[in-house]
Amino acid sequence: MSDIPAGVDASIPSQYQPAIDARLARAATDEVARRIWDHDDTLWGPAGQAEVSNRLGWLDVHDRLLEEVDDLEAFAEQAHADGLTEAVVLGMGGSSLAPEVFRRSFGTHADGLILHVLDSTDADAVRDVEAAIDVAKALFVVSSKSGGTIETLSAFHHFWEKTGGNGAQFVAITDPGSGLAALGEEHGFRRVFLNDPNIGGRYSALSYFGIIPAALLGADLRALLGGAAGLAEALRAPEASSNPGLWLGCVLGELALARRDKLTFVVDPPIESYGLWVEQLIAESTGKHGKGVLPVADEPLGAPEAYGGDRVFLHLHDPRHPDGDDVIDRVTGAGQPVITLSADGAADLGRIMVLFEFATAVVGWVLEINPFDQPNVQAAKDKTNDVLSMDSPPEIGEADADALHKLLTAGSPSYLAIQGYLAPTPEFDGEVAELRALIRDRSTMATTFGYGPRYLHSTGQLHKGGPPTGRFLQVLHEADDDVAIPGGKVATFETLKRAQADGDLLILRDHGLPAERIVLRGDPVAALRTIKENL
Repeated sequence: MSDIPAGVDASIPSQYQPAIDARLARAATDEVARRIWDHDDTLWGPAGQAEVSNRLGWLDVHDRLLEEVDDLEAFAEQAHADGLTEAVVLGMGGSSLAPEVFRRSFGTHADGLILHVLDSTDADAVRDVEAAIDVAKALFVVSSKSGGTIETLSAFHHFWEKTGGNGAQFVAITDPGSGLAALGEEHGFRRVFLNDPNIGGRYSALSYFGIIPAALLGADLRALLGGAAGLAEALRAPEASSNPGLWLGCVLGELALARRDKLTFVVDPPIESYGLWVEQLIAESTGKHGKGVLPVADEPLGAPEAYGGDRVFLHLHDPRHPDGDDVIDRVTGAGQPVITLSADGAADLGRIMVLFEFATAVVGWVLEINPFDQPNVQAAKDKTNDVLSMDSPPEIGEADADALHKLLTAGSPSYLAIQGYLAPTPEFDGEVAELRALIRDRSTMATTFGYGPRYLHSTGQLHKGGPPTGRFLQVLHEADDDVAIPGGKVATFETLKRAQADGDLLILRDHGLPAERIVLRGDPVAALRTIKENL
């Protein structure tokens, strides 16, 4: 391909080129880049549409926070000087995923706090975090844009009791005027950070929601934010040949219109966890009104014949880690569309994140949808509340062998979303990765995996609002011992988790989508292995 921006390489089959060329030309004619920077909401629909012009604060938040780096680093240093050794982010979705990626990518600086992220309502997950920290030396970062996220507030109530109500061990990150802002003031939190309200959760990685946890673990904030700021000039360019965000968004959007809508990420170390964040950005932004791009993260690489004609491969390539190059060469040779972007380690995450934010906004223009709202997310919350109001949980049977066979053998362009309601562990991640590879190799279906209820705040929007090609396998494990939620609206974490699992399965079926449940008993890794061996 010609006229590709610097830092980008691409191999795209020739049949898609005319539509892509026309889209790139139209992007210049319609002044898409300028209109994004001008906060022109008519780019994505009628003027005055909710959640558009007041959702573009991510465009320059990195510039504003660069001016605060000294203060943010001093805040983190003071926490360390006060004897705190660990930080625990209590959040969901946009409040937790960027911190998790920063934690895995940067590690912990010698003078930083060890960072943990709790974004689960599984009782074992709550206990696992508590067992991993010294509660008396931990700083709890309570993160919620709305200030009313039930999972986040439930975790807050738990650890507030465990600390004996010590406000000096708590920090809030939220929007101005939220209930969490008031809670932080009333309880004497160490600090309440009021985020720019003109930023949606999934676009908030380089705002306080991501940068405060990054500061606490000792990441290089100037490099992280400066990389994003350094890309701004290119993202203002009117021509896609000079604007990587505009080019990428146009190409991904056009390929999605051509039913190449399974965007498969291959990410080199040390930022392999990038998919955790970017899958929410892309899925929740584009998956609505029957349209969307499905991000496929952390699926093991396979042979070229294992992939259907619905894929696009995106390689975040660091030349210092060439391990995946051979596989990328093979899928390229097999005629799959492949886009390669340069990546230069953890410090480059800021640049890569704002690049994908801009590209995702452009995909919204191509697909003619609003990339900043999430019309189907509330439905899952409402269904959870309906289940909680019942006298007893709804009766949902376990899938038998015939039901599983039917669910797992559809083939592309269907995809299989595996949804795990259990405590996250590396061991389970490994087992489910093998299951995904097995199903993909047998069926050519793209596969995704998400822990519940995290995915409800991430890919759940696309599951209900995107193309109706999803098939859903819910994997439920009940903790042996429950954990009470002091002062919460729900009595226990397992009660909340079960209601969320039941509610989502029921609403998927309400949408006419194939969705089955299996229950893991005993050790979840061993139980899943047994199921996999019997498929």
